[in-house]
Amino acid sequence: MSIDYNKVPSPCYVIDEERFRNNLSLIKHVADESSAEIILAFKGFAMWGVFPILREYISGAAASSVDEARLCFEEIRSSAHTYSPAYKTDDFNSLLKYSSHITFNSLAQFRKYSTELQNYPKNLSAGLRINPEFSEISHGLYNPCSPGSRLGIIAEDLIGGLPEGIEGLHFHVLFESDSYALEKILQIVQEKFGRFFPMLKWINMGGGHLITGKNYDSGHLINILKQFREKSGLHIILEPGSAFAWETGELVATVEDIVENYGIKTAILDVSFTAHMPDCLEMPYKPKILGATDPVVGKPTYRIGGNSCLSGDVMGEWSFEKTLVPGDRIIFLDMIHYTMVKTTTFNGVHHPSIGIWTKEGEFRLIKEFGYEDYKNRLS
Repeated sequence: MSIDYNKVPSPCYVIDEERFRNNLSLIKHVADESSAEIILAFKGFAMWGVFPILREYISGAAASSVDEARLCFEEIRSSAHTYSPAYKTDDFNSLLKYSSHITFNSLAQFRKYSTELQNYPKNLSAGLRINPEFSEISHGLYNPCSPGSRLGIIAEDLIGGLPEGIEGLHFHVLFESDSYALEKILQIVQEKFGRFFPMLKWINMGGGHLITGKNYDSGHLINILKQFREKSGLHIILEPGSAFAWETGELVATVEDIVENYGIKTAILDVSFTAHMPDCLEMPYKPKILGATDPVVGKPTYRIGGNSCLSGDVMGEWSFEKTLVPGDRIIFLDMIHYTMVKTTTFNGVHHPSIGIWTKEGEFRLIKEFGYEDYKNRLS
């Protein structure tokens, strides 16, 4: 059932329950058929208002901080698989409280906390993040295997063997990738780290698996996971971020003004790229707008501008079927994964509301934001 955007307040992130459930069903199918454990990565999607739906399909999450681990413990109702490039001493006991697995980025970090880990009253499984020194990620900002990367331990550093107490390995070298990219990575991981497999219990293949993307070969993924598990004897964990909420919802915005300078028309909205869609500027990428296209000669064409005072809070251009006027709705597509977790209240611009379009065809507001939300982030 299509969302009636006229029933959604502006600005607002709105997730479509039906599309969300379709993604979850596919992810659960892959997990069931492959016997892999697929968990949610909070860094990509942490909209806990829909976790009651999520819990119908999966039972775990990956965290990178105390707050994420606690969110997993309280809202998914399971202990987190926790990894961070570095753990703070003051946070470590809290992380252990909320975690079932804890992965270390370096041998030094593992040695620093190994005593606390051994003495903790509940059993936790420790792992190391490895760097296979190979990735097909072309955008340097997201490539964890670029020269000098701070993320993970290379095979050369483990010539002396694994430290006592390590039960798993973790790698994360994919970005919105298909199963064939994973297949290449697994061959390299096997070559460089396979000698350790008999000593381990699990391997975490990280995120970047776009299982719910168009034309993703989920059958191929199931097969390579089954083959790897049978060969290695390891429990397999995947932690996609984007796949759970991929193409499940939009950011609804409204045109507030049209300005023209040097013959360029800019539609200024009640949302901000820098505050509400920062990944568009960070990546960078040009988001899709419902009913709009890349510039077409002869059609009404506009840059789209945000409502912050940053000069660069602008993107474009798009062509529309009709001239834009204040009050028109602008619907940014696929704005639920990664976008929402990176937002700010720069300039005191109100954060968009958050809501769900239910499977019954109704809009339900989950959260709206105001002055106290802005004020409480500051001091």
